[in-house]
Amino acid sequence: MPRKNFRAPLALVALMMTPAAAQAADAASAPSPALTYPATERGNTVDPQFGVDVADPYRWLEDDVRVNPKVAAWVADQNKITDAYLATLPGRETFKKRMTELYNYERFGLPTKAGPRYFYTRNDGLQAQSVLYVREGLKGEGRVLIDPNAWAKDGATALGEWKPSEDGKFLLYSVQDGGTDWRIVRVKDVATGQDTSDEIRWVKFSALAWAKDGSGFFYSRFPEPKEGQAFQSLNENHAVYFHKLGTPQSADILVHATPDKPKLNNSAVVTDDGKYLLVVGSEGTDERYGLTLYPITANGVGKPVTLVGDFANNWEYVTNEGTRFTFVTNKGAPRQRMVSMDIKKPATLTQLVGEQEATLVGASRVGNRIILSYLGDAKSEARMVALDGKPVANIKLADIGSASGFGGKSSDPETFYAFSSFARPTTIYRLDTATGKSEIFAEPKLTFKPDEFTVEQRFFKSKDGTEVPMFLVMKKGIDRSKGSPTLLYGYGGFNVSMTPAFSPTRLAWVDKGGVLAIANLRGGGEYGKAWHDAGRLDKKQNVFDDFIGAGEYLIAQGITGKGQLAIEGGSNGGLLVGAVTNQRPDLFAAALPAVGVMDMLRFDRFTAGRYWVDDYGYPSKEADFRNLLAYSPYHNIKSGRAYPAVLVTTADTDDRVVPGHSFKYTAELQHADVGNKPHLIRIETRAGHGSGKPTDKVIAEAADKYAFAAKWTGLSVE
Repeated sequence: MPRKNFRAPLALVALMMTPAAAQAADAASAPSPALTYPATERGNTVDPQFGVDVADPYRWLEDDVRVNPKVAAWVADQNKITDAYLATLPGRETFKKRMTELYNYERFGLPTKAGPRYFYTRNDGLQAQSVLYVREGLKGEGRVLIDPNAWAKDGATALGEWKPSEDGKFLLYSVQDGGTDWRIVRVKDVATGQDTSDEIRWVKFSALAWAKDGSGFFYSRFPEPKEGQAFQSLNENHAVYFHKLGTPQSADILVHATPDKPKLNNSAVVTDDGKYLLVVGSEGTDERYGLTLYPITANGVGKPVTLVGDFANNWEYVTNEGTRFTFVTNKGAPRQRMVSMDIKKPATLTQLVGEQEATLVGASRVGNRIILSYLGDAKSEARMVALDGKPVANIKLADIGSASGFGGKSSDPETFYAFSSFARPTTIYRLDTATGKSEIFAEPKLTFKPDEFTVEQRFFKSKDGTEVPMFLVMKKGIDRSKGSPTLLYGYGGFNVSMTPAFSPTRLAWVDKGGVLAIANLRGGGEYGKAWHDAGRLDKKQNVFDDFIGAGEYLIAQGITGKGQLAIEGGSNGGLLVGAVTNQRPDLFAAALPAVGVMDMLRFDRFTAGRYWVDDYGYPSKEADFRNLLAYSPYHNIKSGRAYPAVLVTTADTDDRVVPGHSFKYTAELQHADVGNKPHLIRIETRAGHGSGKPTDKVIAEAADKYAFAAKWTGLSVE
């Protein structure tokens, strides 16, 4: 739970809306002529489940837009009416202009050192995709190694994961086209800049791990899907392979497969000393892993040893010294601890760093030090310890914010980390763990003044009395005596923590006088396993109650007013927005569900959906089914109530949360009698779940969403 000294006053006060604020809210919520939506065929599909007849009239909208011309026509019709409506919004171009200005700054990614070379990404500001550079030495001149902006005219083909070989002579990298989760993996000769003949396909959810001698690499892939099923079929039989440089993919060696457990994901890590391959197996999204260890030999790998086979806890490899391995685990410690294990006696653990009040979220070895990353009330902390866990020093961070990185090698004391906050873009720091000194490696030149914005942390009580933290971001000097149009963002799932991060699009909302609120809902990882468990499976309603509680707190405290509150969330957060809109349509003026999981009875039938049963449960089990049916956004839209304005967003190449979720939800929303406010869907083309989206598409979509929210919350952006 939150530390006492960070606790803000929680007494709720009666909302006192000034006449000006009331007029703005009334204008925003005034009835408007009903839109004429495209006609959507309503089928008669009904699935009897556990004595319940579940209607699914829009089942046909689940088909792939690239395969079914009928679905493609529906998408075109919906986009036509949505585009026409969005074109009428006065704030659209204003937001687009301001977001473009805020995006237009030089930004760098975290450097990776390999041999004498440093590899890092850089974007000059408005490039569609960031470019990968390499330097010869720390002070060397950067040269372009990979520029993905030349790969596609629309900028929608992106550089995915990348990793240099140990000596820095080769670069292993992946190509992501149109936002899909599928990757094509290639190898580049760093000296010449030319690709080798190596190419690997059907890679997804894979780590990339070089053999220490640079002879090849380990990767994970799925079997090639059937024709026309690449973006819909379930992902099963994930296996680890070894690819020797200069050979075709057909010659790759199968290292680890689990045909008896086809739902396992299997990801490979080469240990620091290069002597072992650690395969981490997991069935779902919950951090419950199995560990299988292979000795690496001259001819491949030796016989495997099972280190952990119960799939009951989180295990993250940190380092090893011979047969003694160091892990971060939540075994016996819900907020995690660091332990060591002798692989000859894997059942015996030695505690190196015990559980703390802050949540341990990661650890990495750099030289003869280990850097521990913590979350304290959703804010980053970093501590340095010796290999035996004894404290060395705390790493001083700049402000309330998020730190990431700290990767490195056992042979080198140098590491890099990134720090950002809501109003401060990422600055890259170089840290020498031997001296403890940090210095700036890359700092952005900005087109705005971070000091013009303020960040607060509040705590509010949810329905059951649980205290939940929330960040507030606003311009300094904003009139606090009256409510302001407010954008409330949440996620609440999969152990994902909502930490302070810079977003040019959200800062544009704040820059125009709006308030941004980020709620740290249960289901996330802010306070460890217990916080996650309190927001999943049969406790999922807690997440919705937390989000509703955040909205009620914002109104009760006078931060926003009734009719001035918009909500936003993506993926699991899209589910969140859809669910709370059904449960409390009176509370919100506008809702922005993005790439959401909207049909909770069929989510596990497509692509990666089967992984999510750890958080959602199994639709095929009666208790889970009844829980899922109770909040499923698609199944709980009720006629006879006035809904907020809703703008759904998705993309045609989303093979994480297939767009059929959003299609079906929108069709039902437009069919129901839920008032005259617009209920629209914006469907991006040549884009996926979010990663790899070019900068211009990011800006265009965000400008549309926030202009829509501004219209219905009364935010003046002109």
